[in-house]
Amino acid sequence: MERASKEELVTQYNGIFKDAGVVVVTHYSGLSVPEIDDLRNQMAEVGGTVKVTKNRLVKLALAGTSAEPISDLFAGPTAIAYSQDPVAAPKVAAKFAKENDNFVIIGGIMDQTVLDANGVKNLASLPSLDELRGKLVGLLSAPATKVAGVLQAPAGQLARVVGAKAAQGDAA
Repeated sequence: MERASKEELVTQYNGIFKDAGVVVVTHYSGLSVPEIDDLRNQMAEVGGTVKVTKNRLVKLALAGTSAEPISDLFAGPTAIAYSQDPVAAPKVAAKFAKENDNFVIIGGIMDQTVLDANGVKNLASLPSLDELRGKLVGLLSAPATKVAGVLQAPAGQLARVVGAKAAQGDAA
């Protein structure tokens, strides 16, 4: 690999660690190319990315950043899964790790918080941002719907009473 392309990779890795909401570090030894492609497709569906890494270049990219504490994780055949949504990449990675024994989560980082394998799995058990937004909208709209129903009930009762009095007046 040429020096210029190595420098470009270091810059690319550096950008990933600065911009991603979460980065999950994994070992992928023993996975076939179709299995890795399947993981990449699953990750792309949720807005994430999977990259096989060059450990020495990743360690250069991590130097001097807030993600430097995870440089120890980059040994052996490593890949990173990352996304803007702090739950998306861990969720897909954890699901894929359950289905494939050769895919092992070894840790990660979210903002400046270093995560071990259990931390990544705990993060994966949380609802995604879209699910949380849906729940929040539901919580906010439910009281408004109830208030509208309560306000409409007396008006409906009043209309029925007026209608009944009018019917009595016509009958007389």
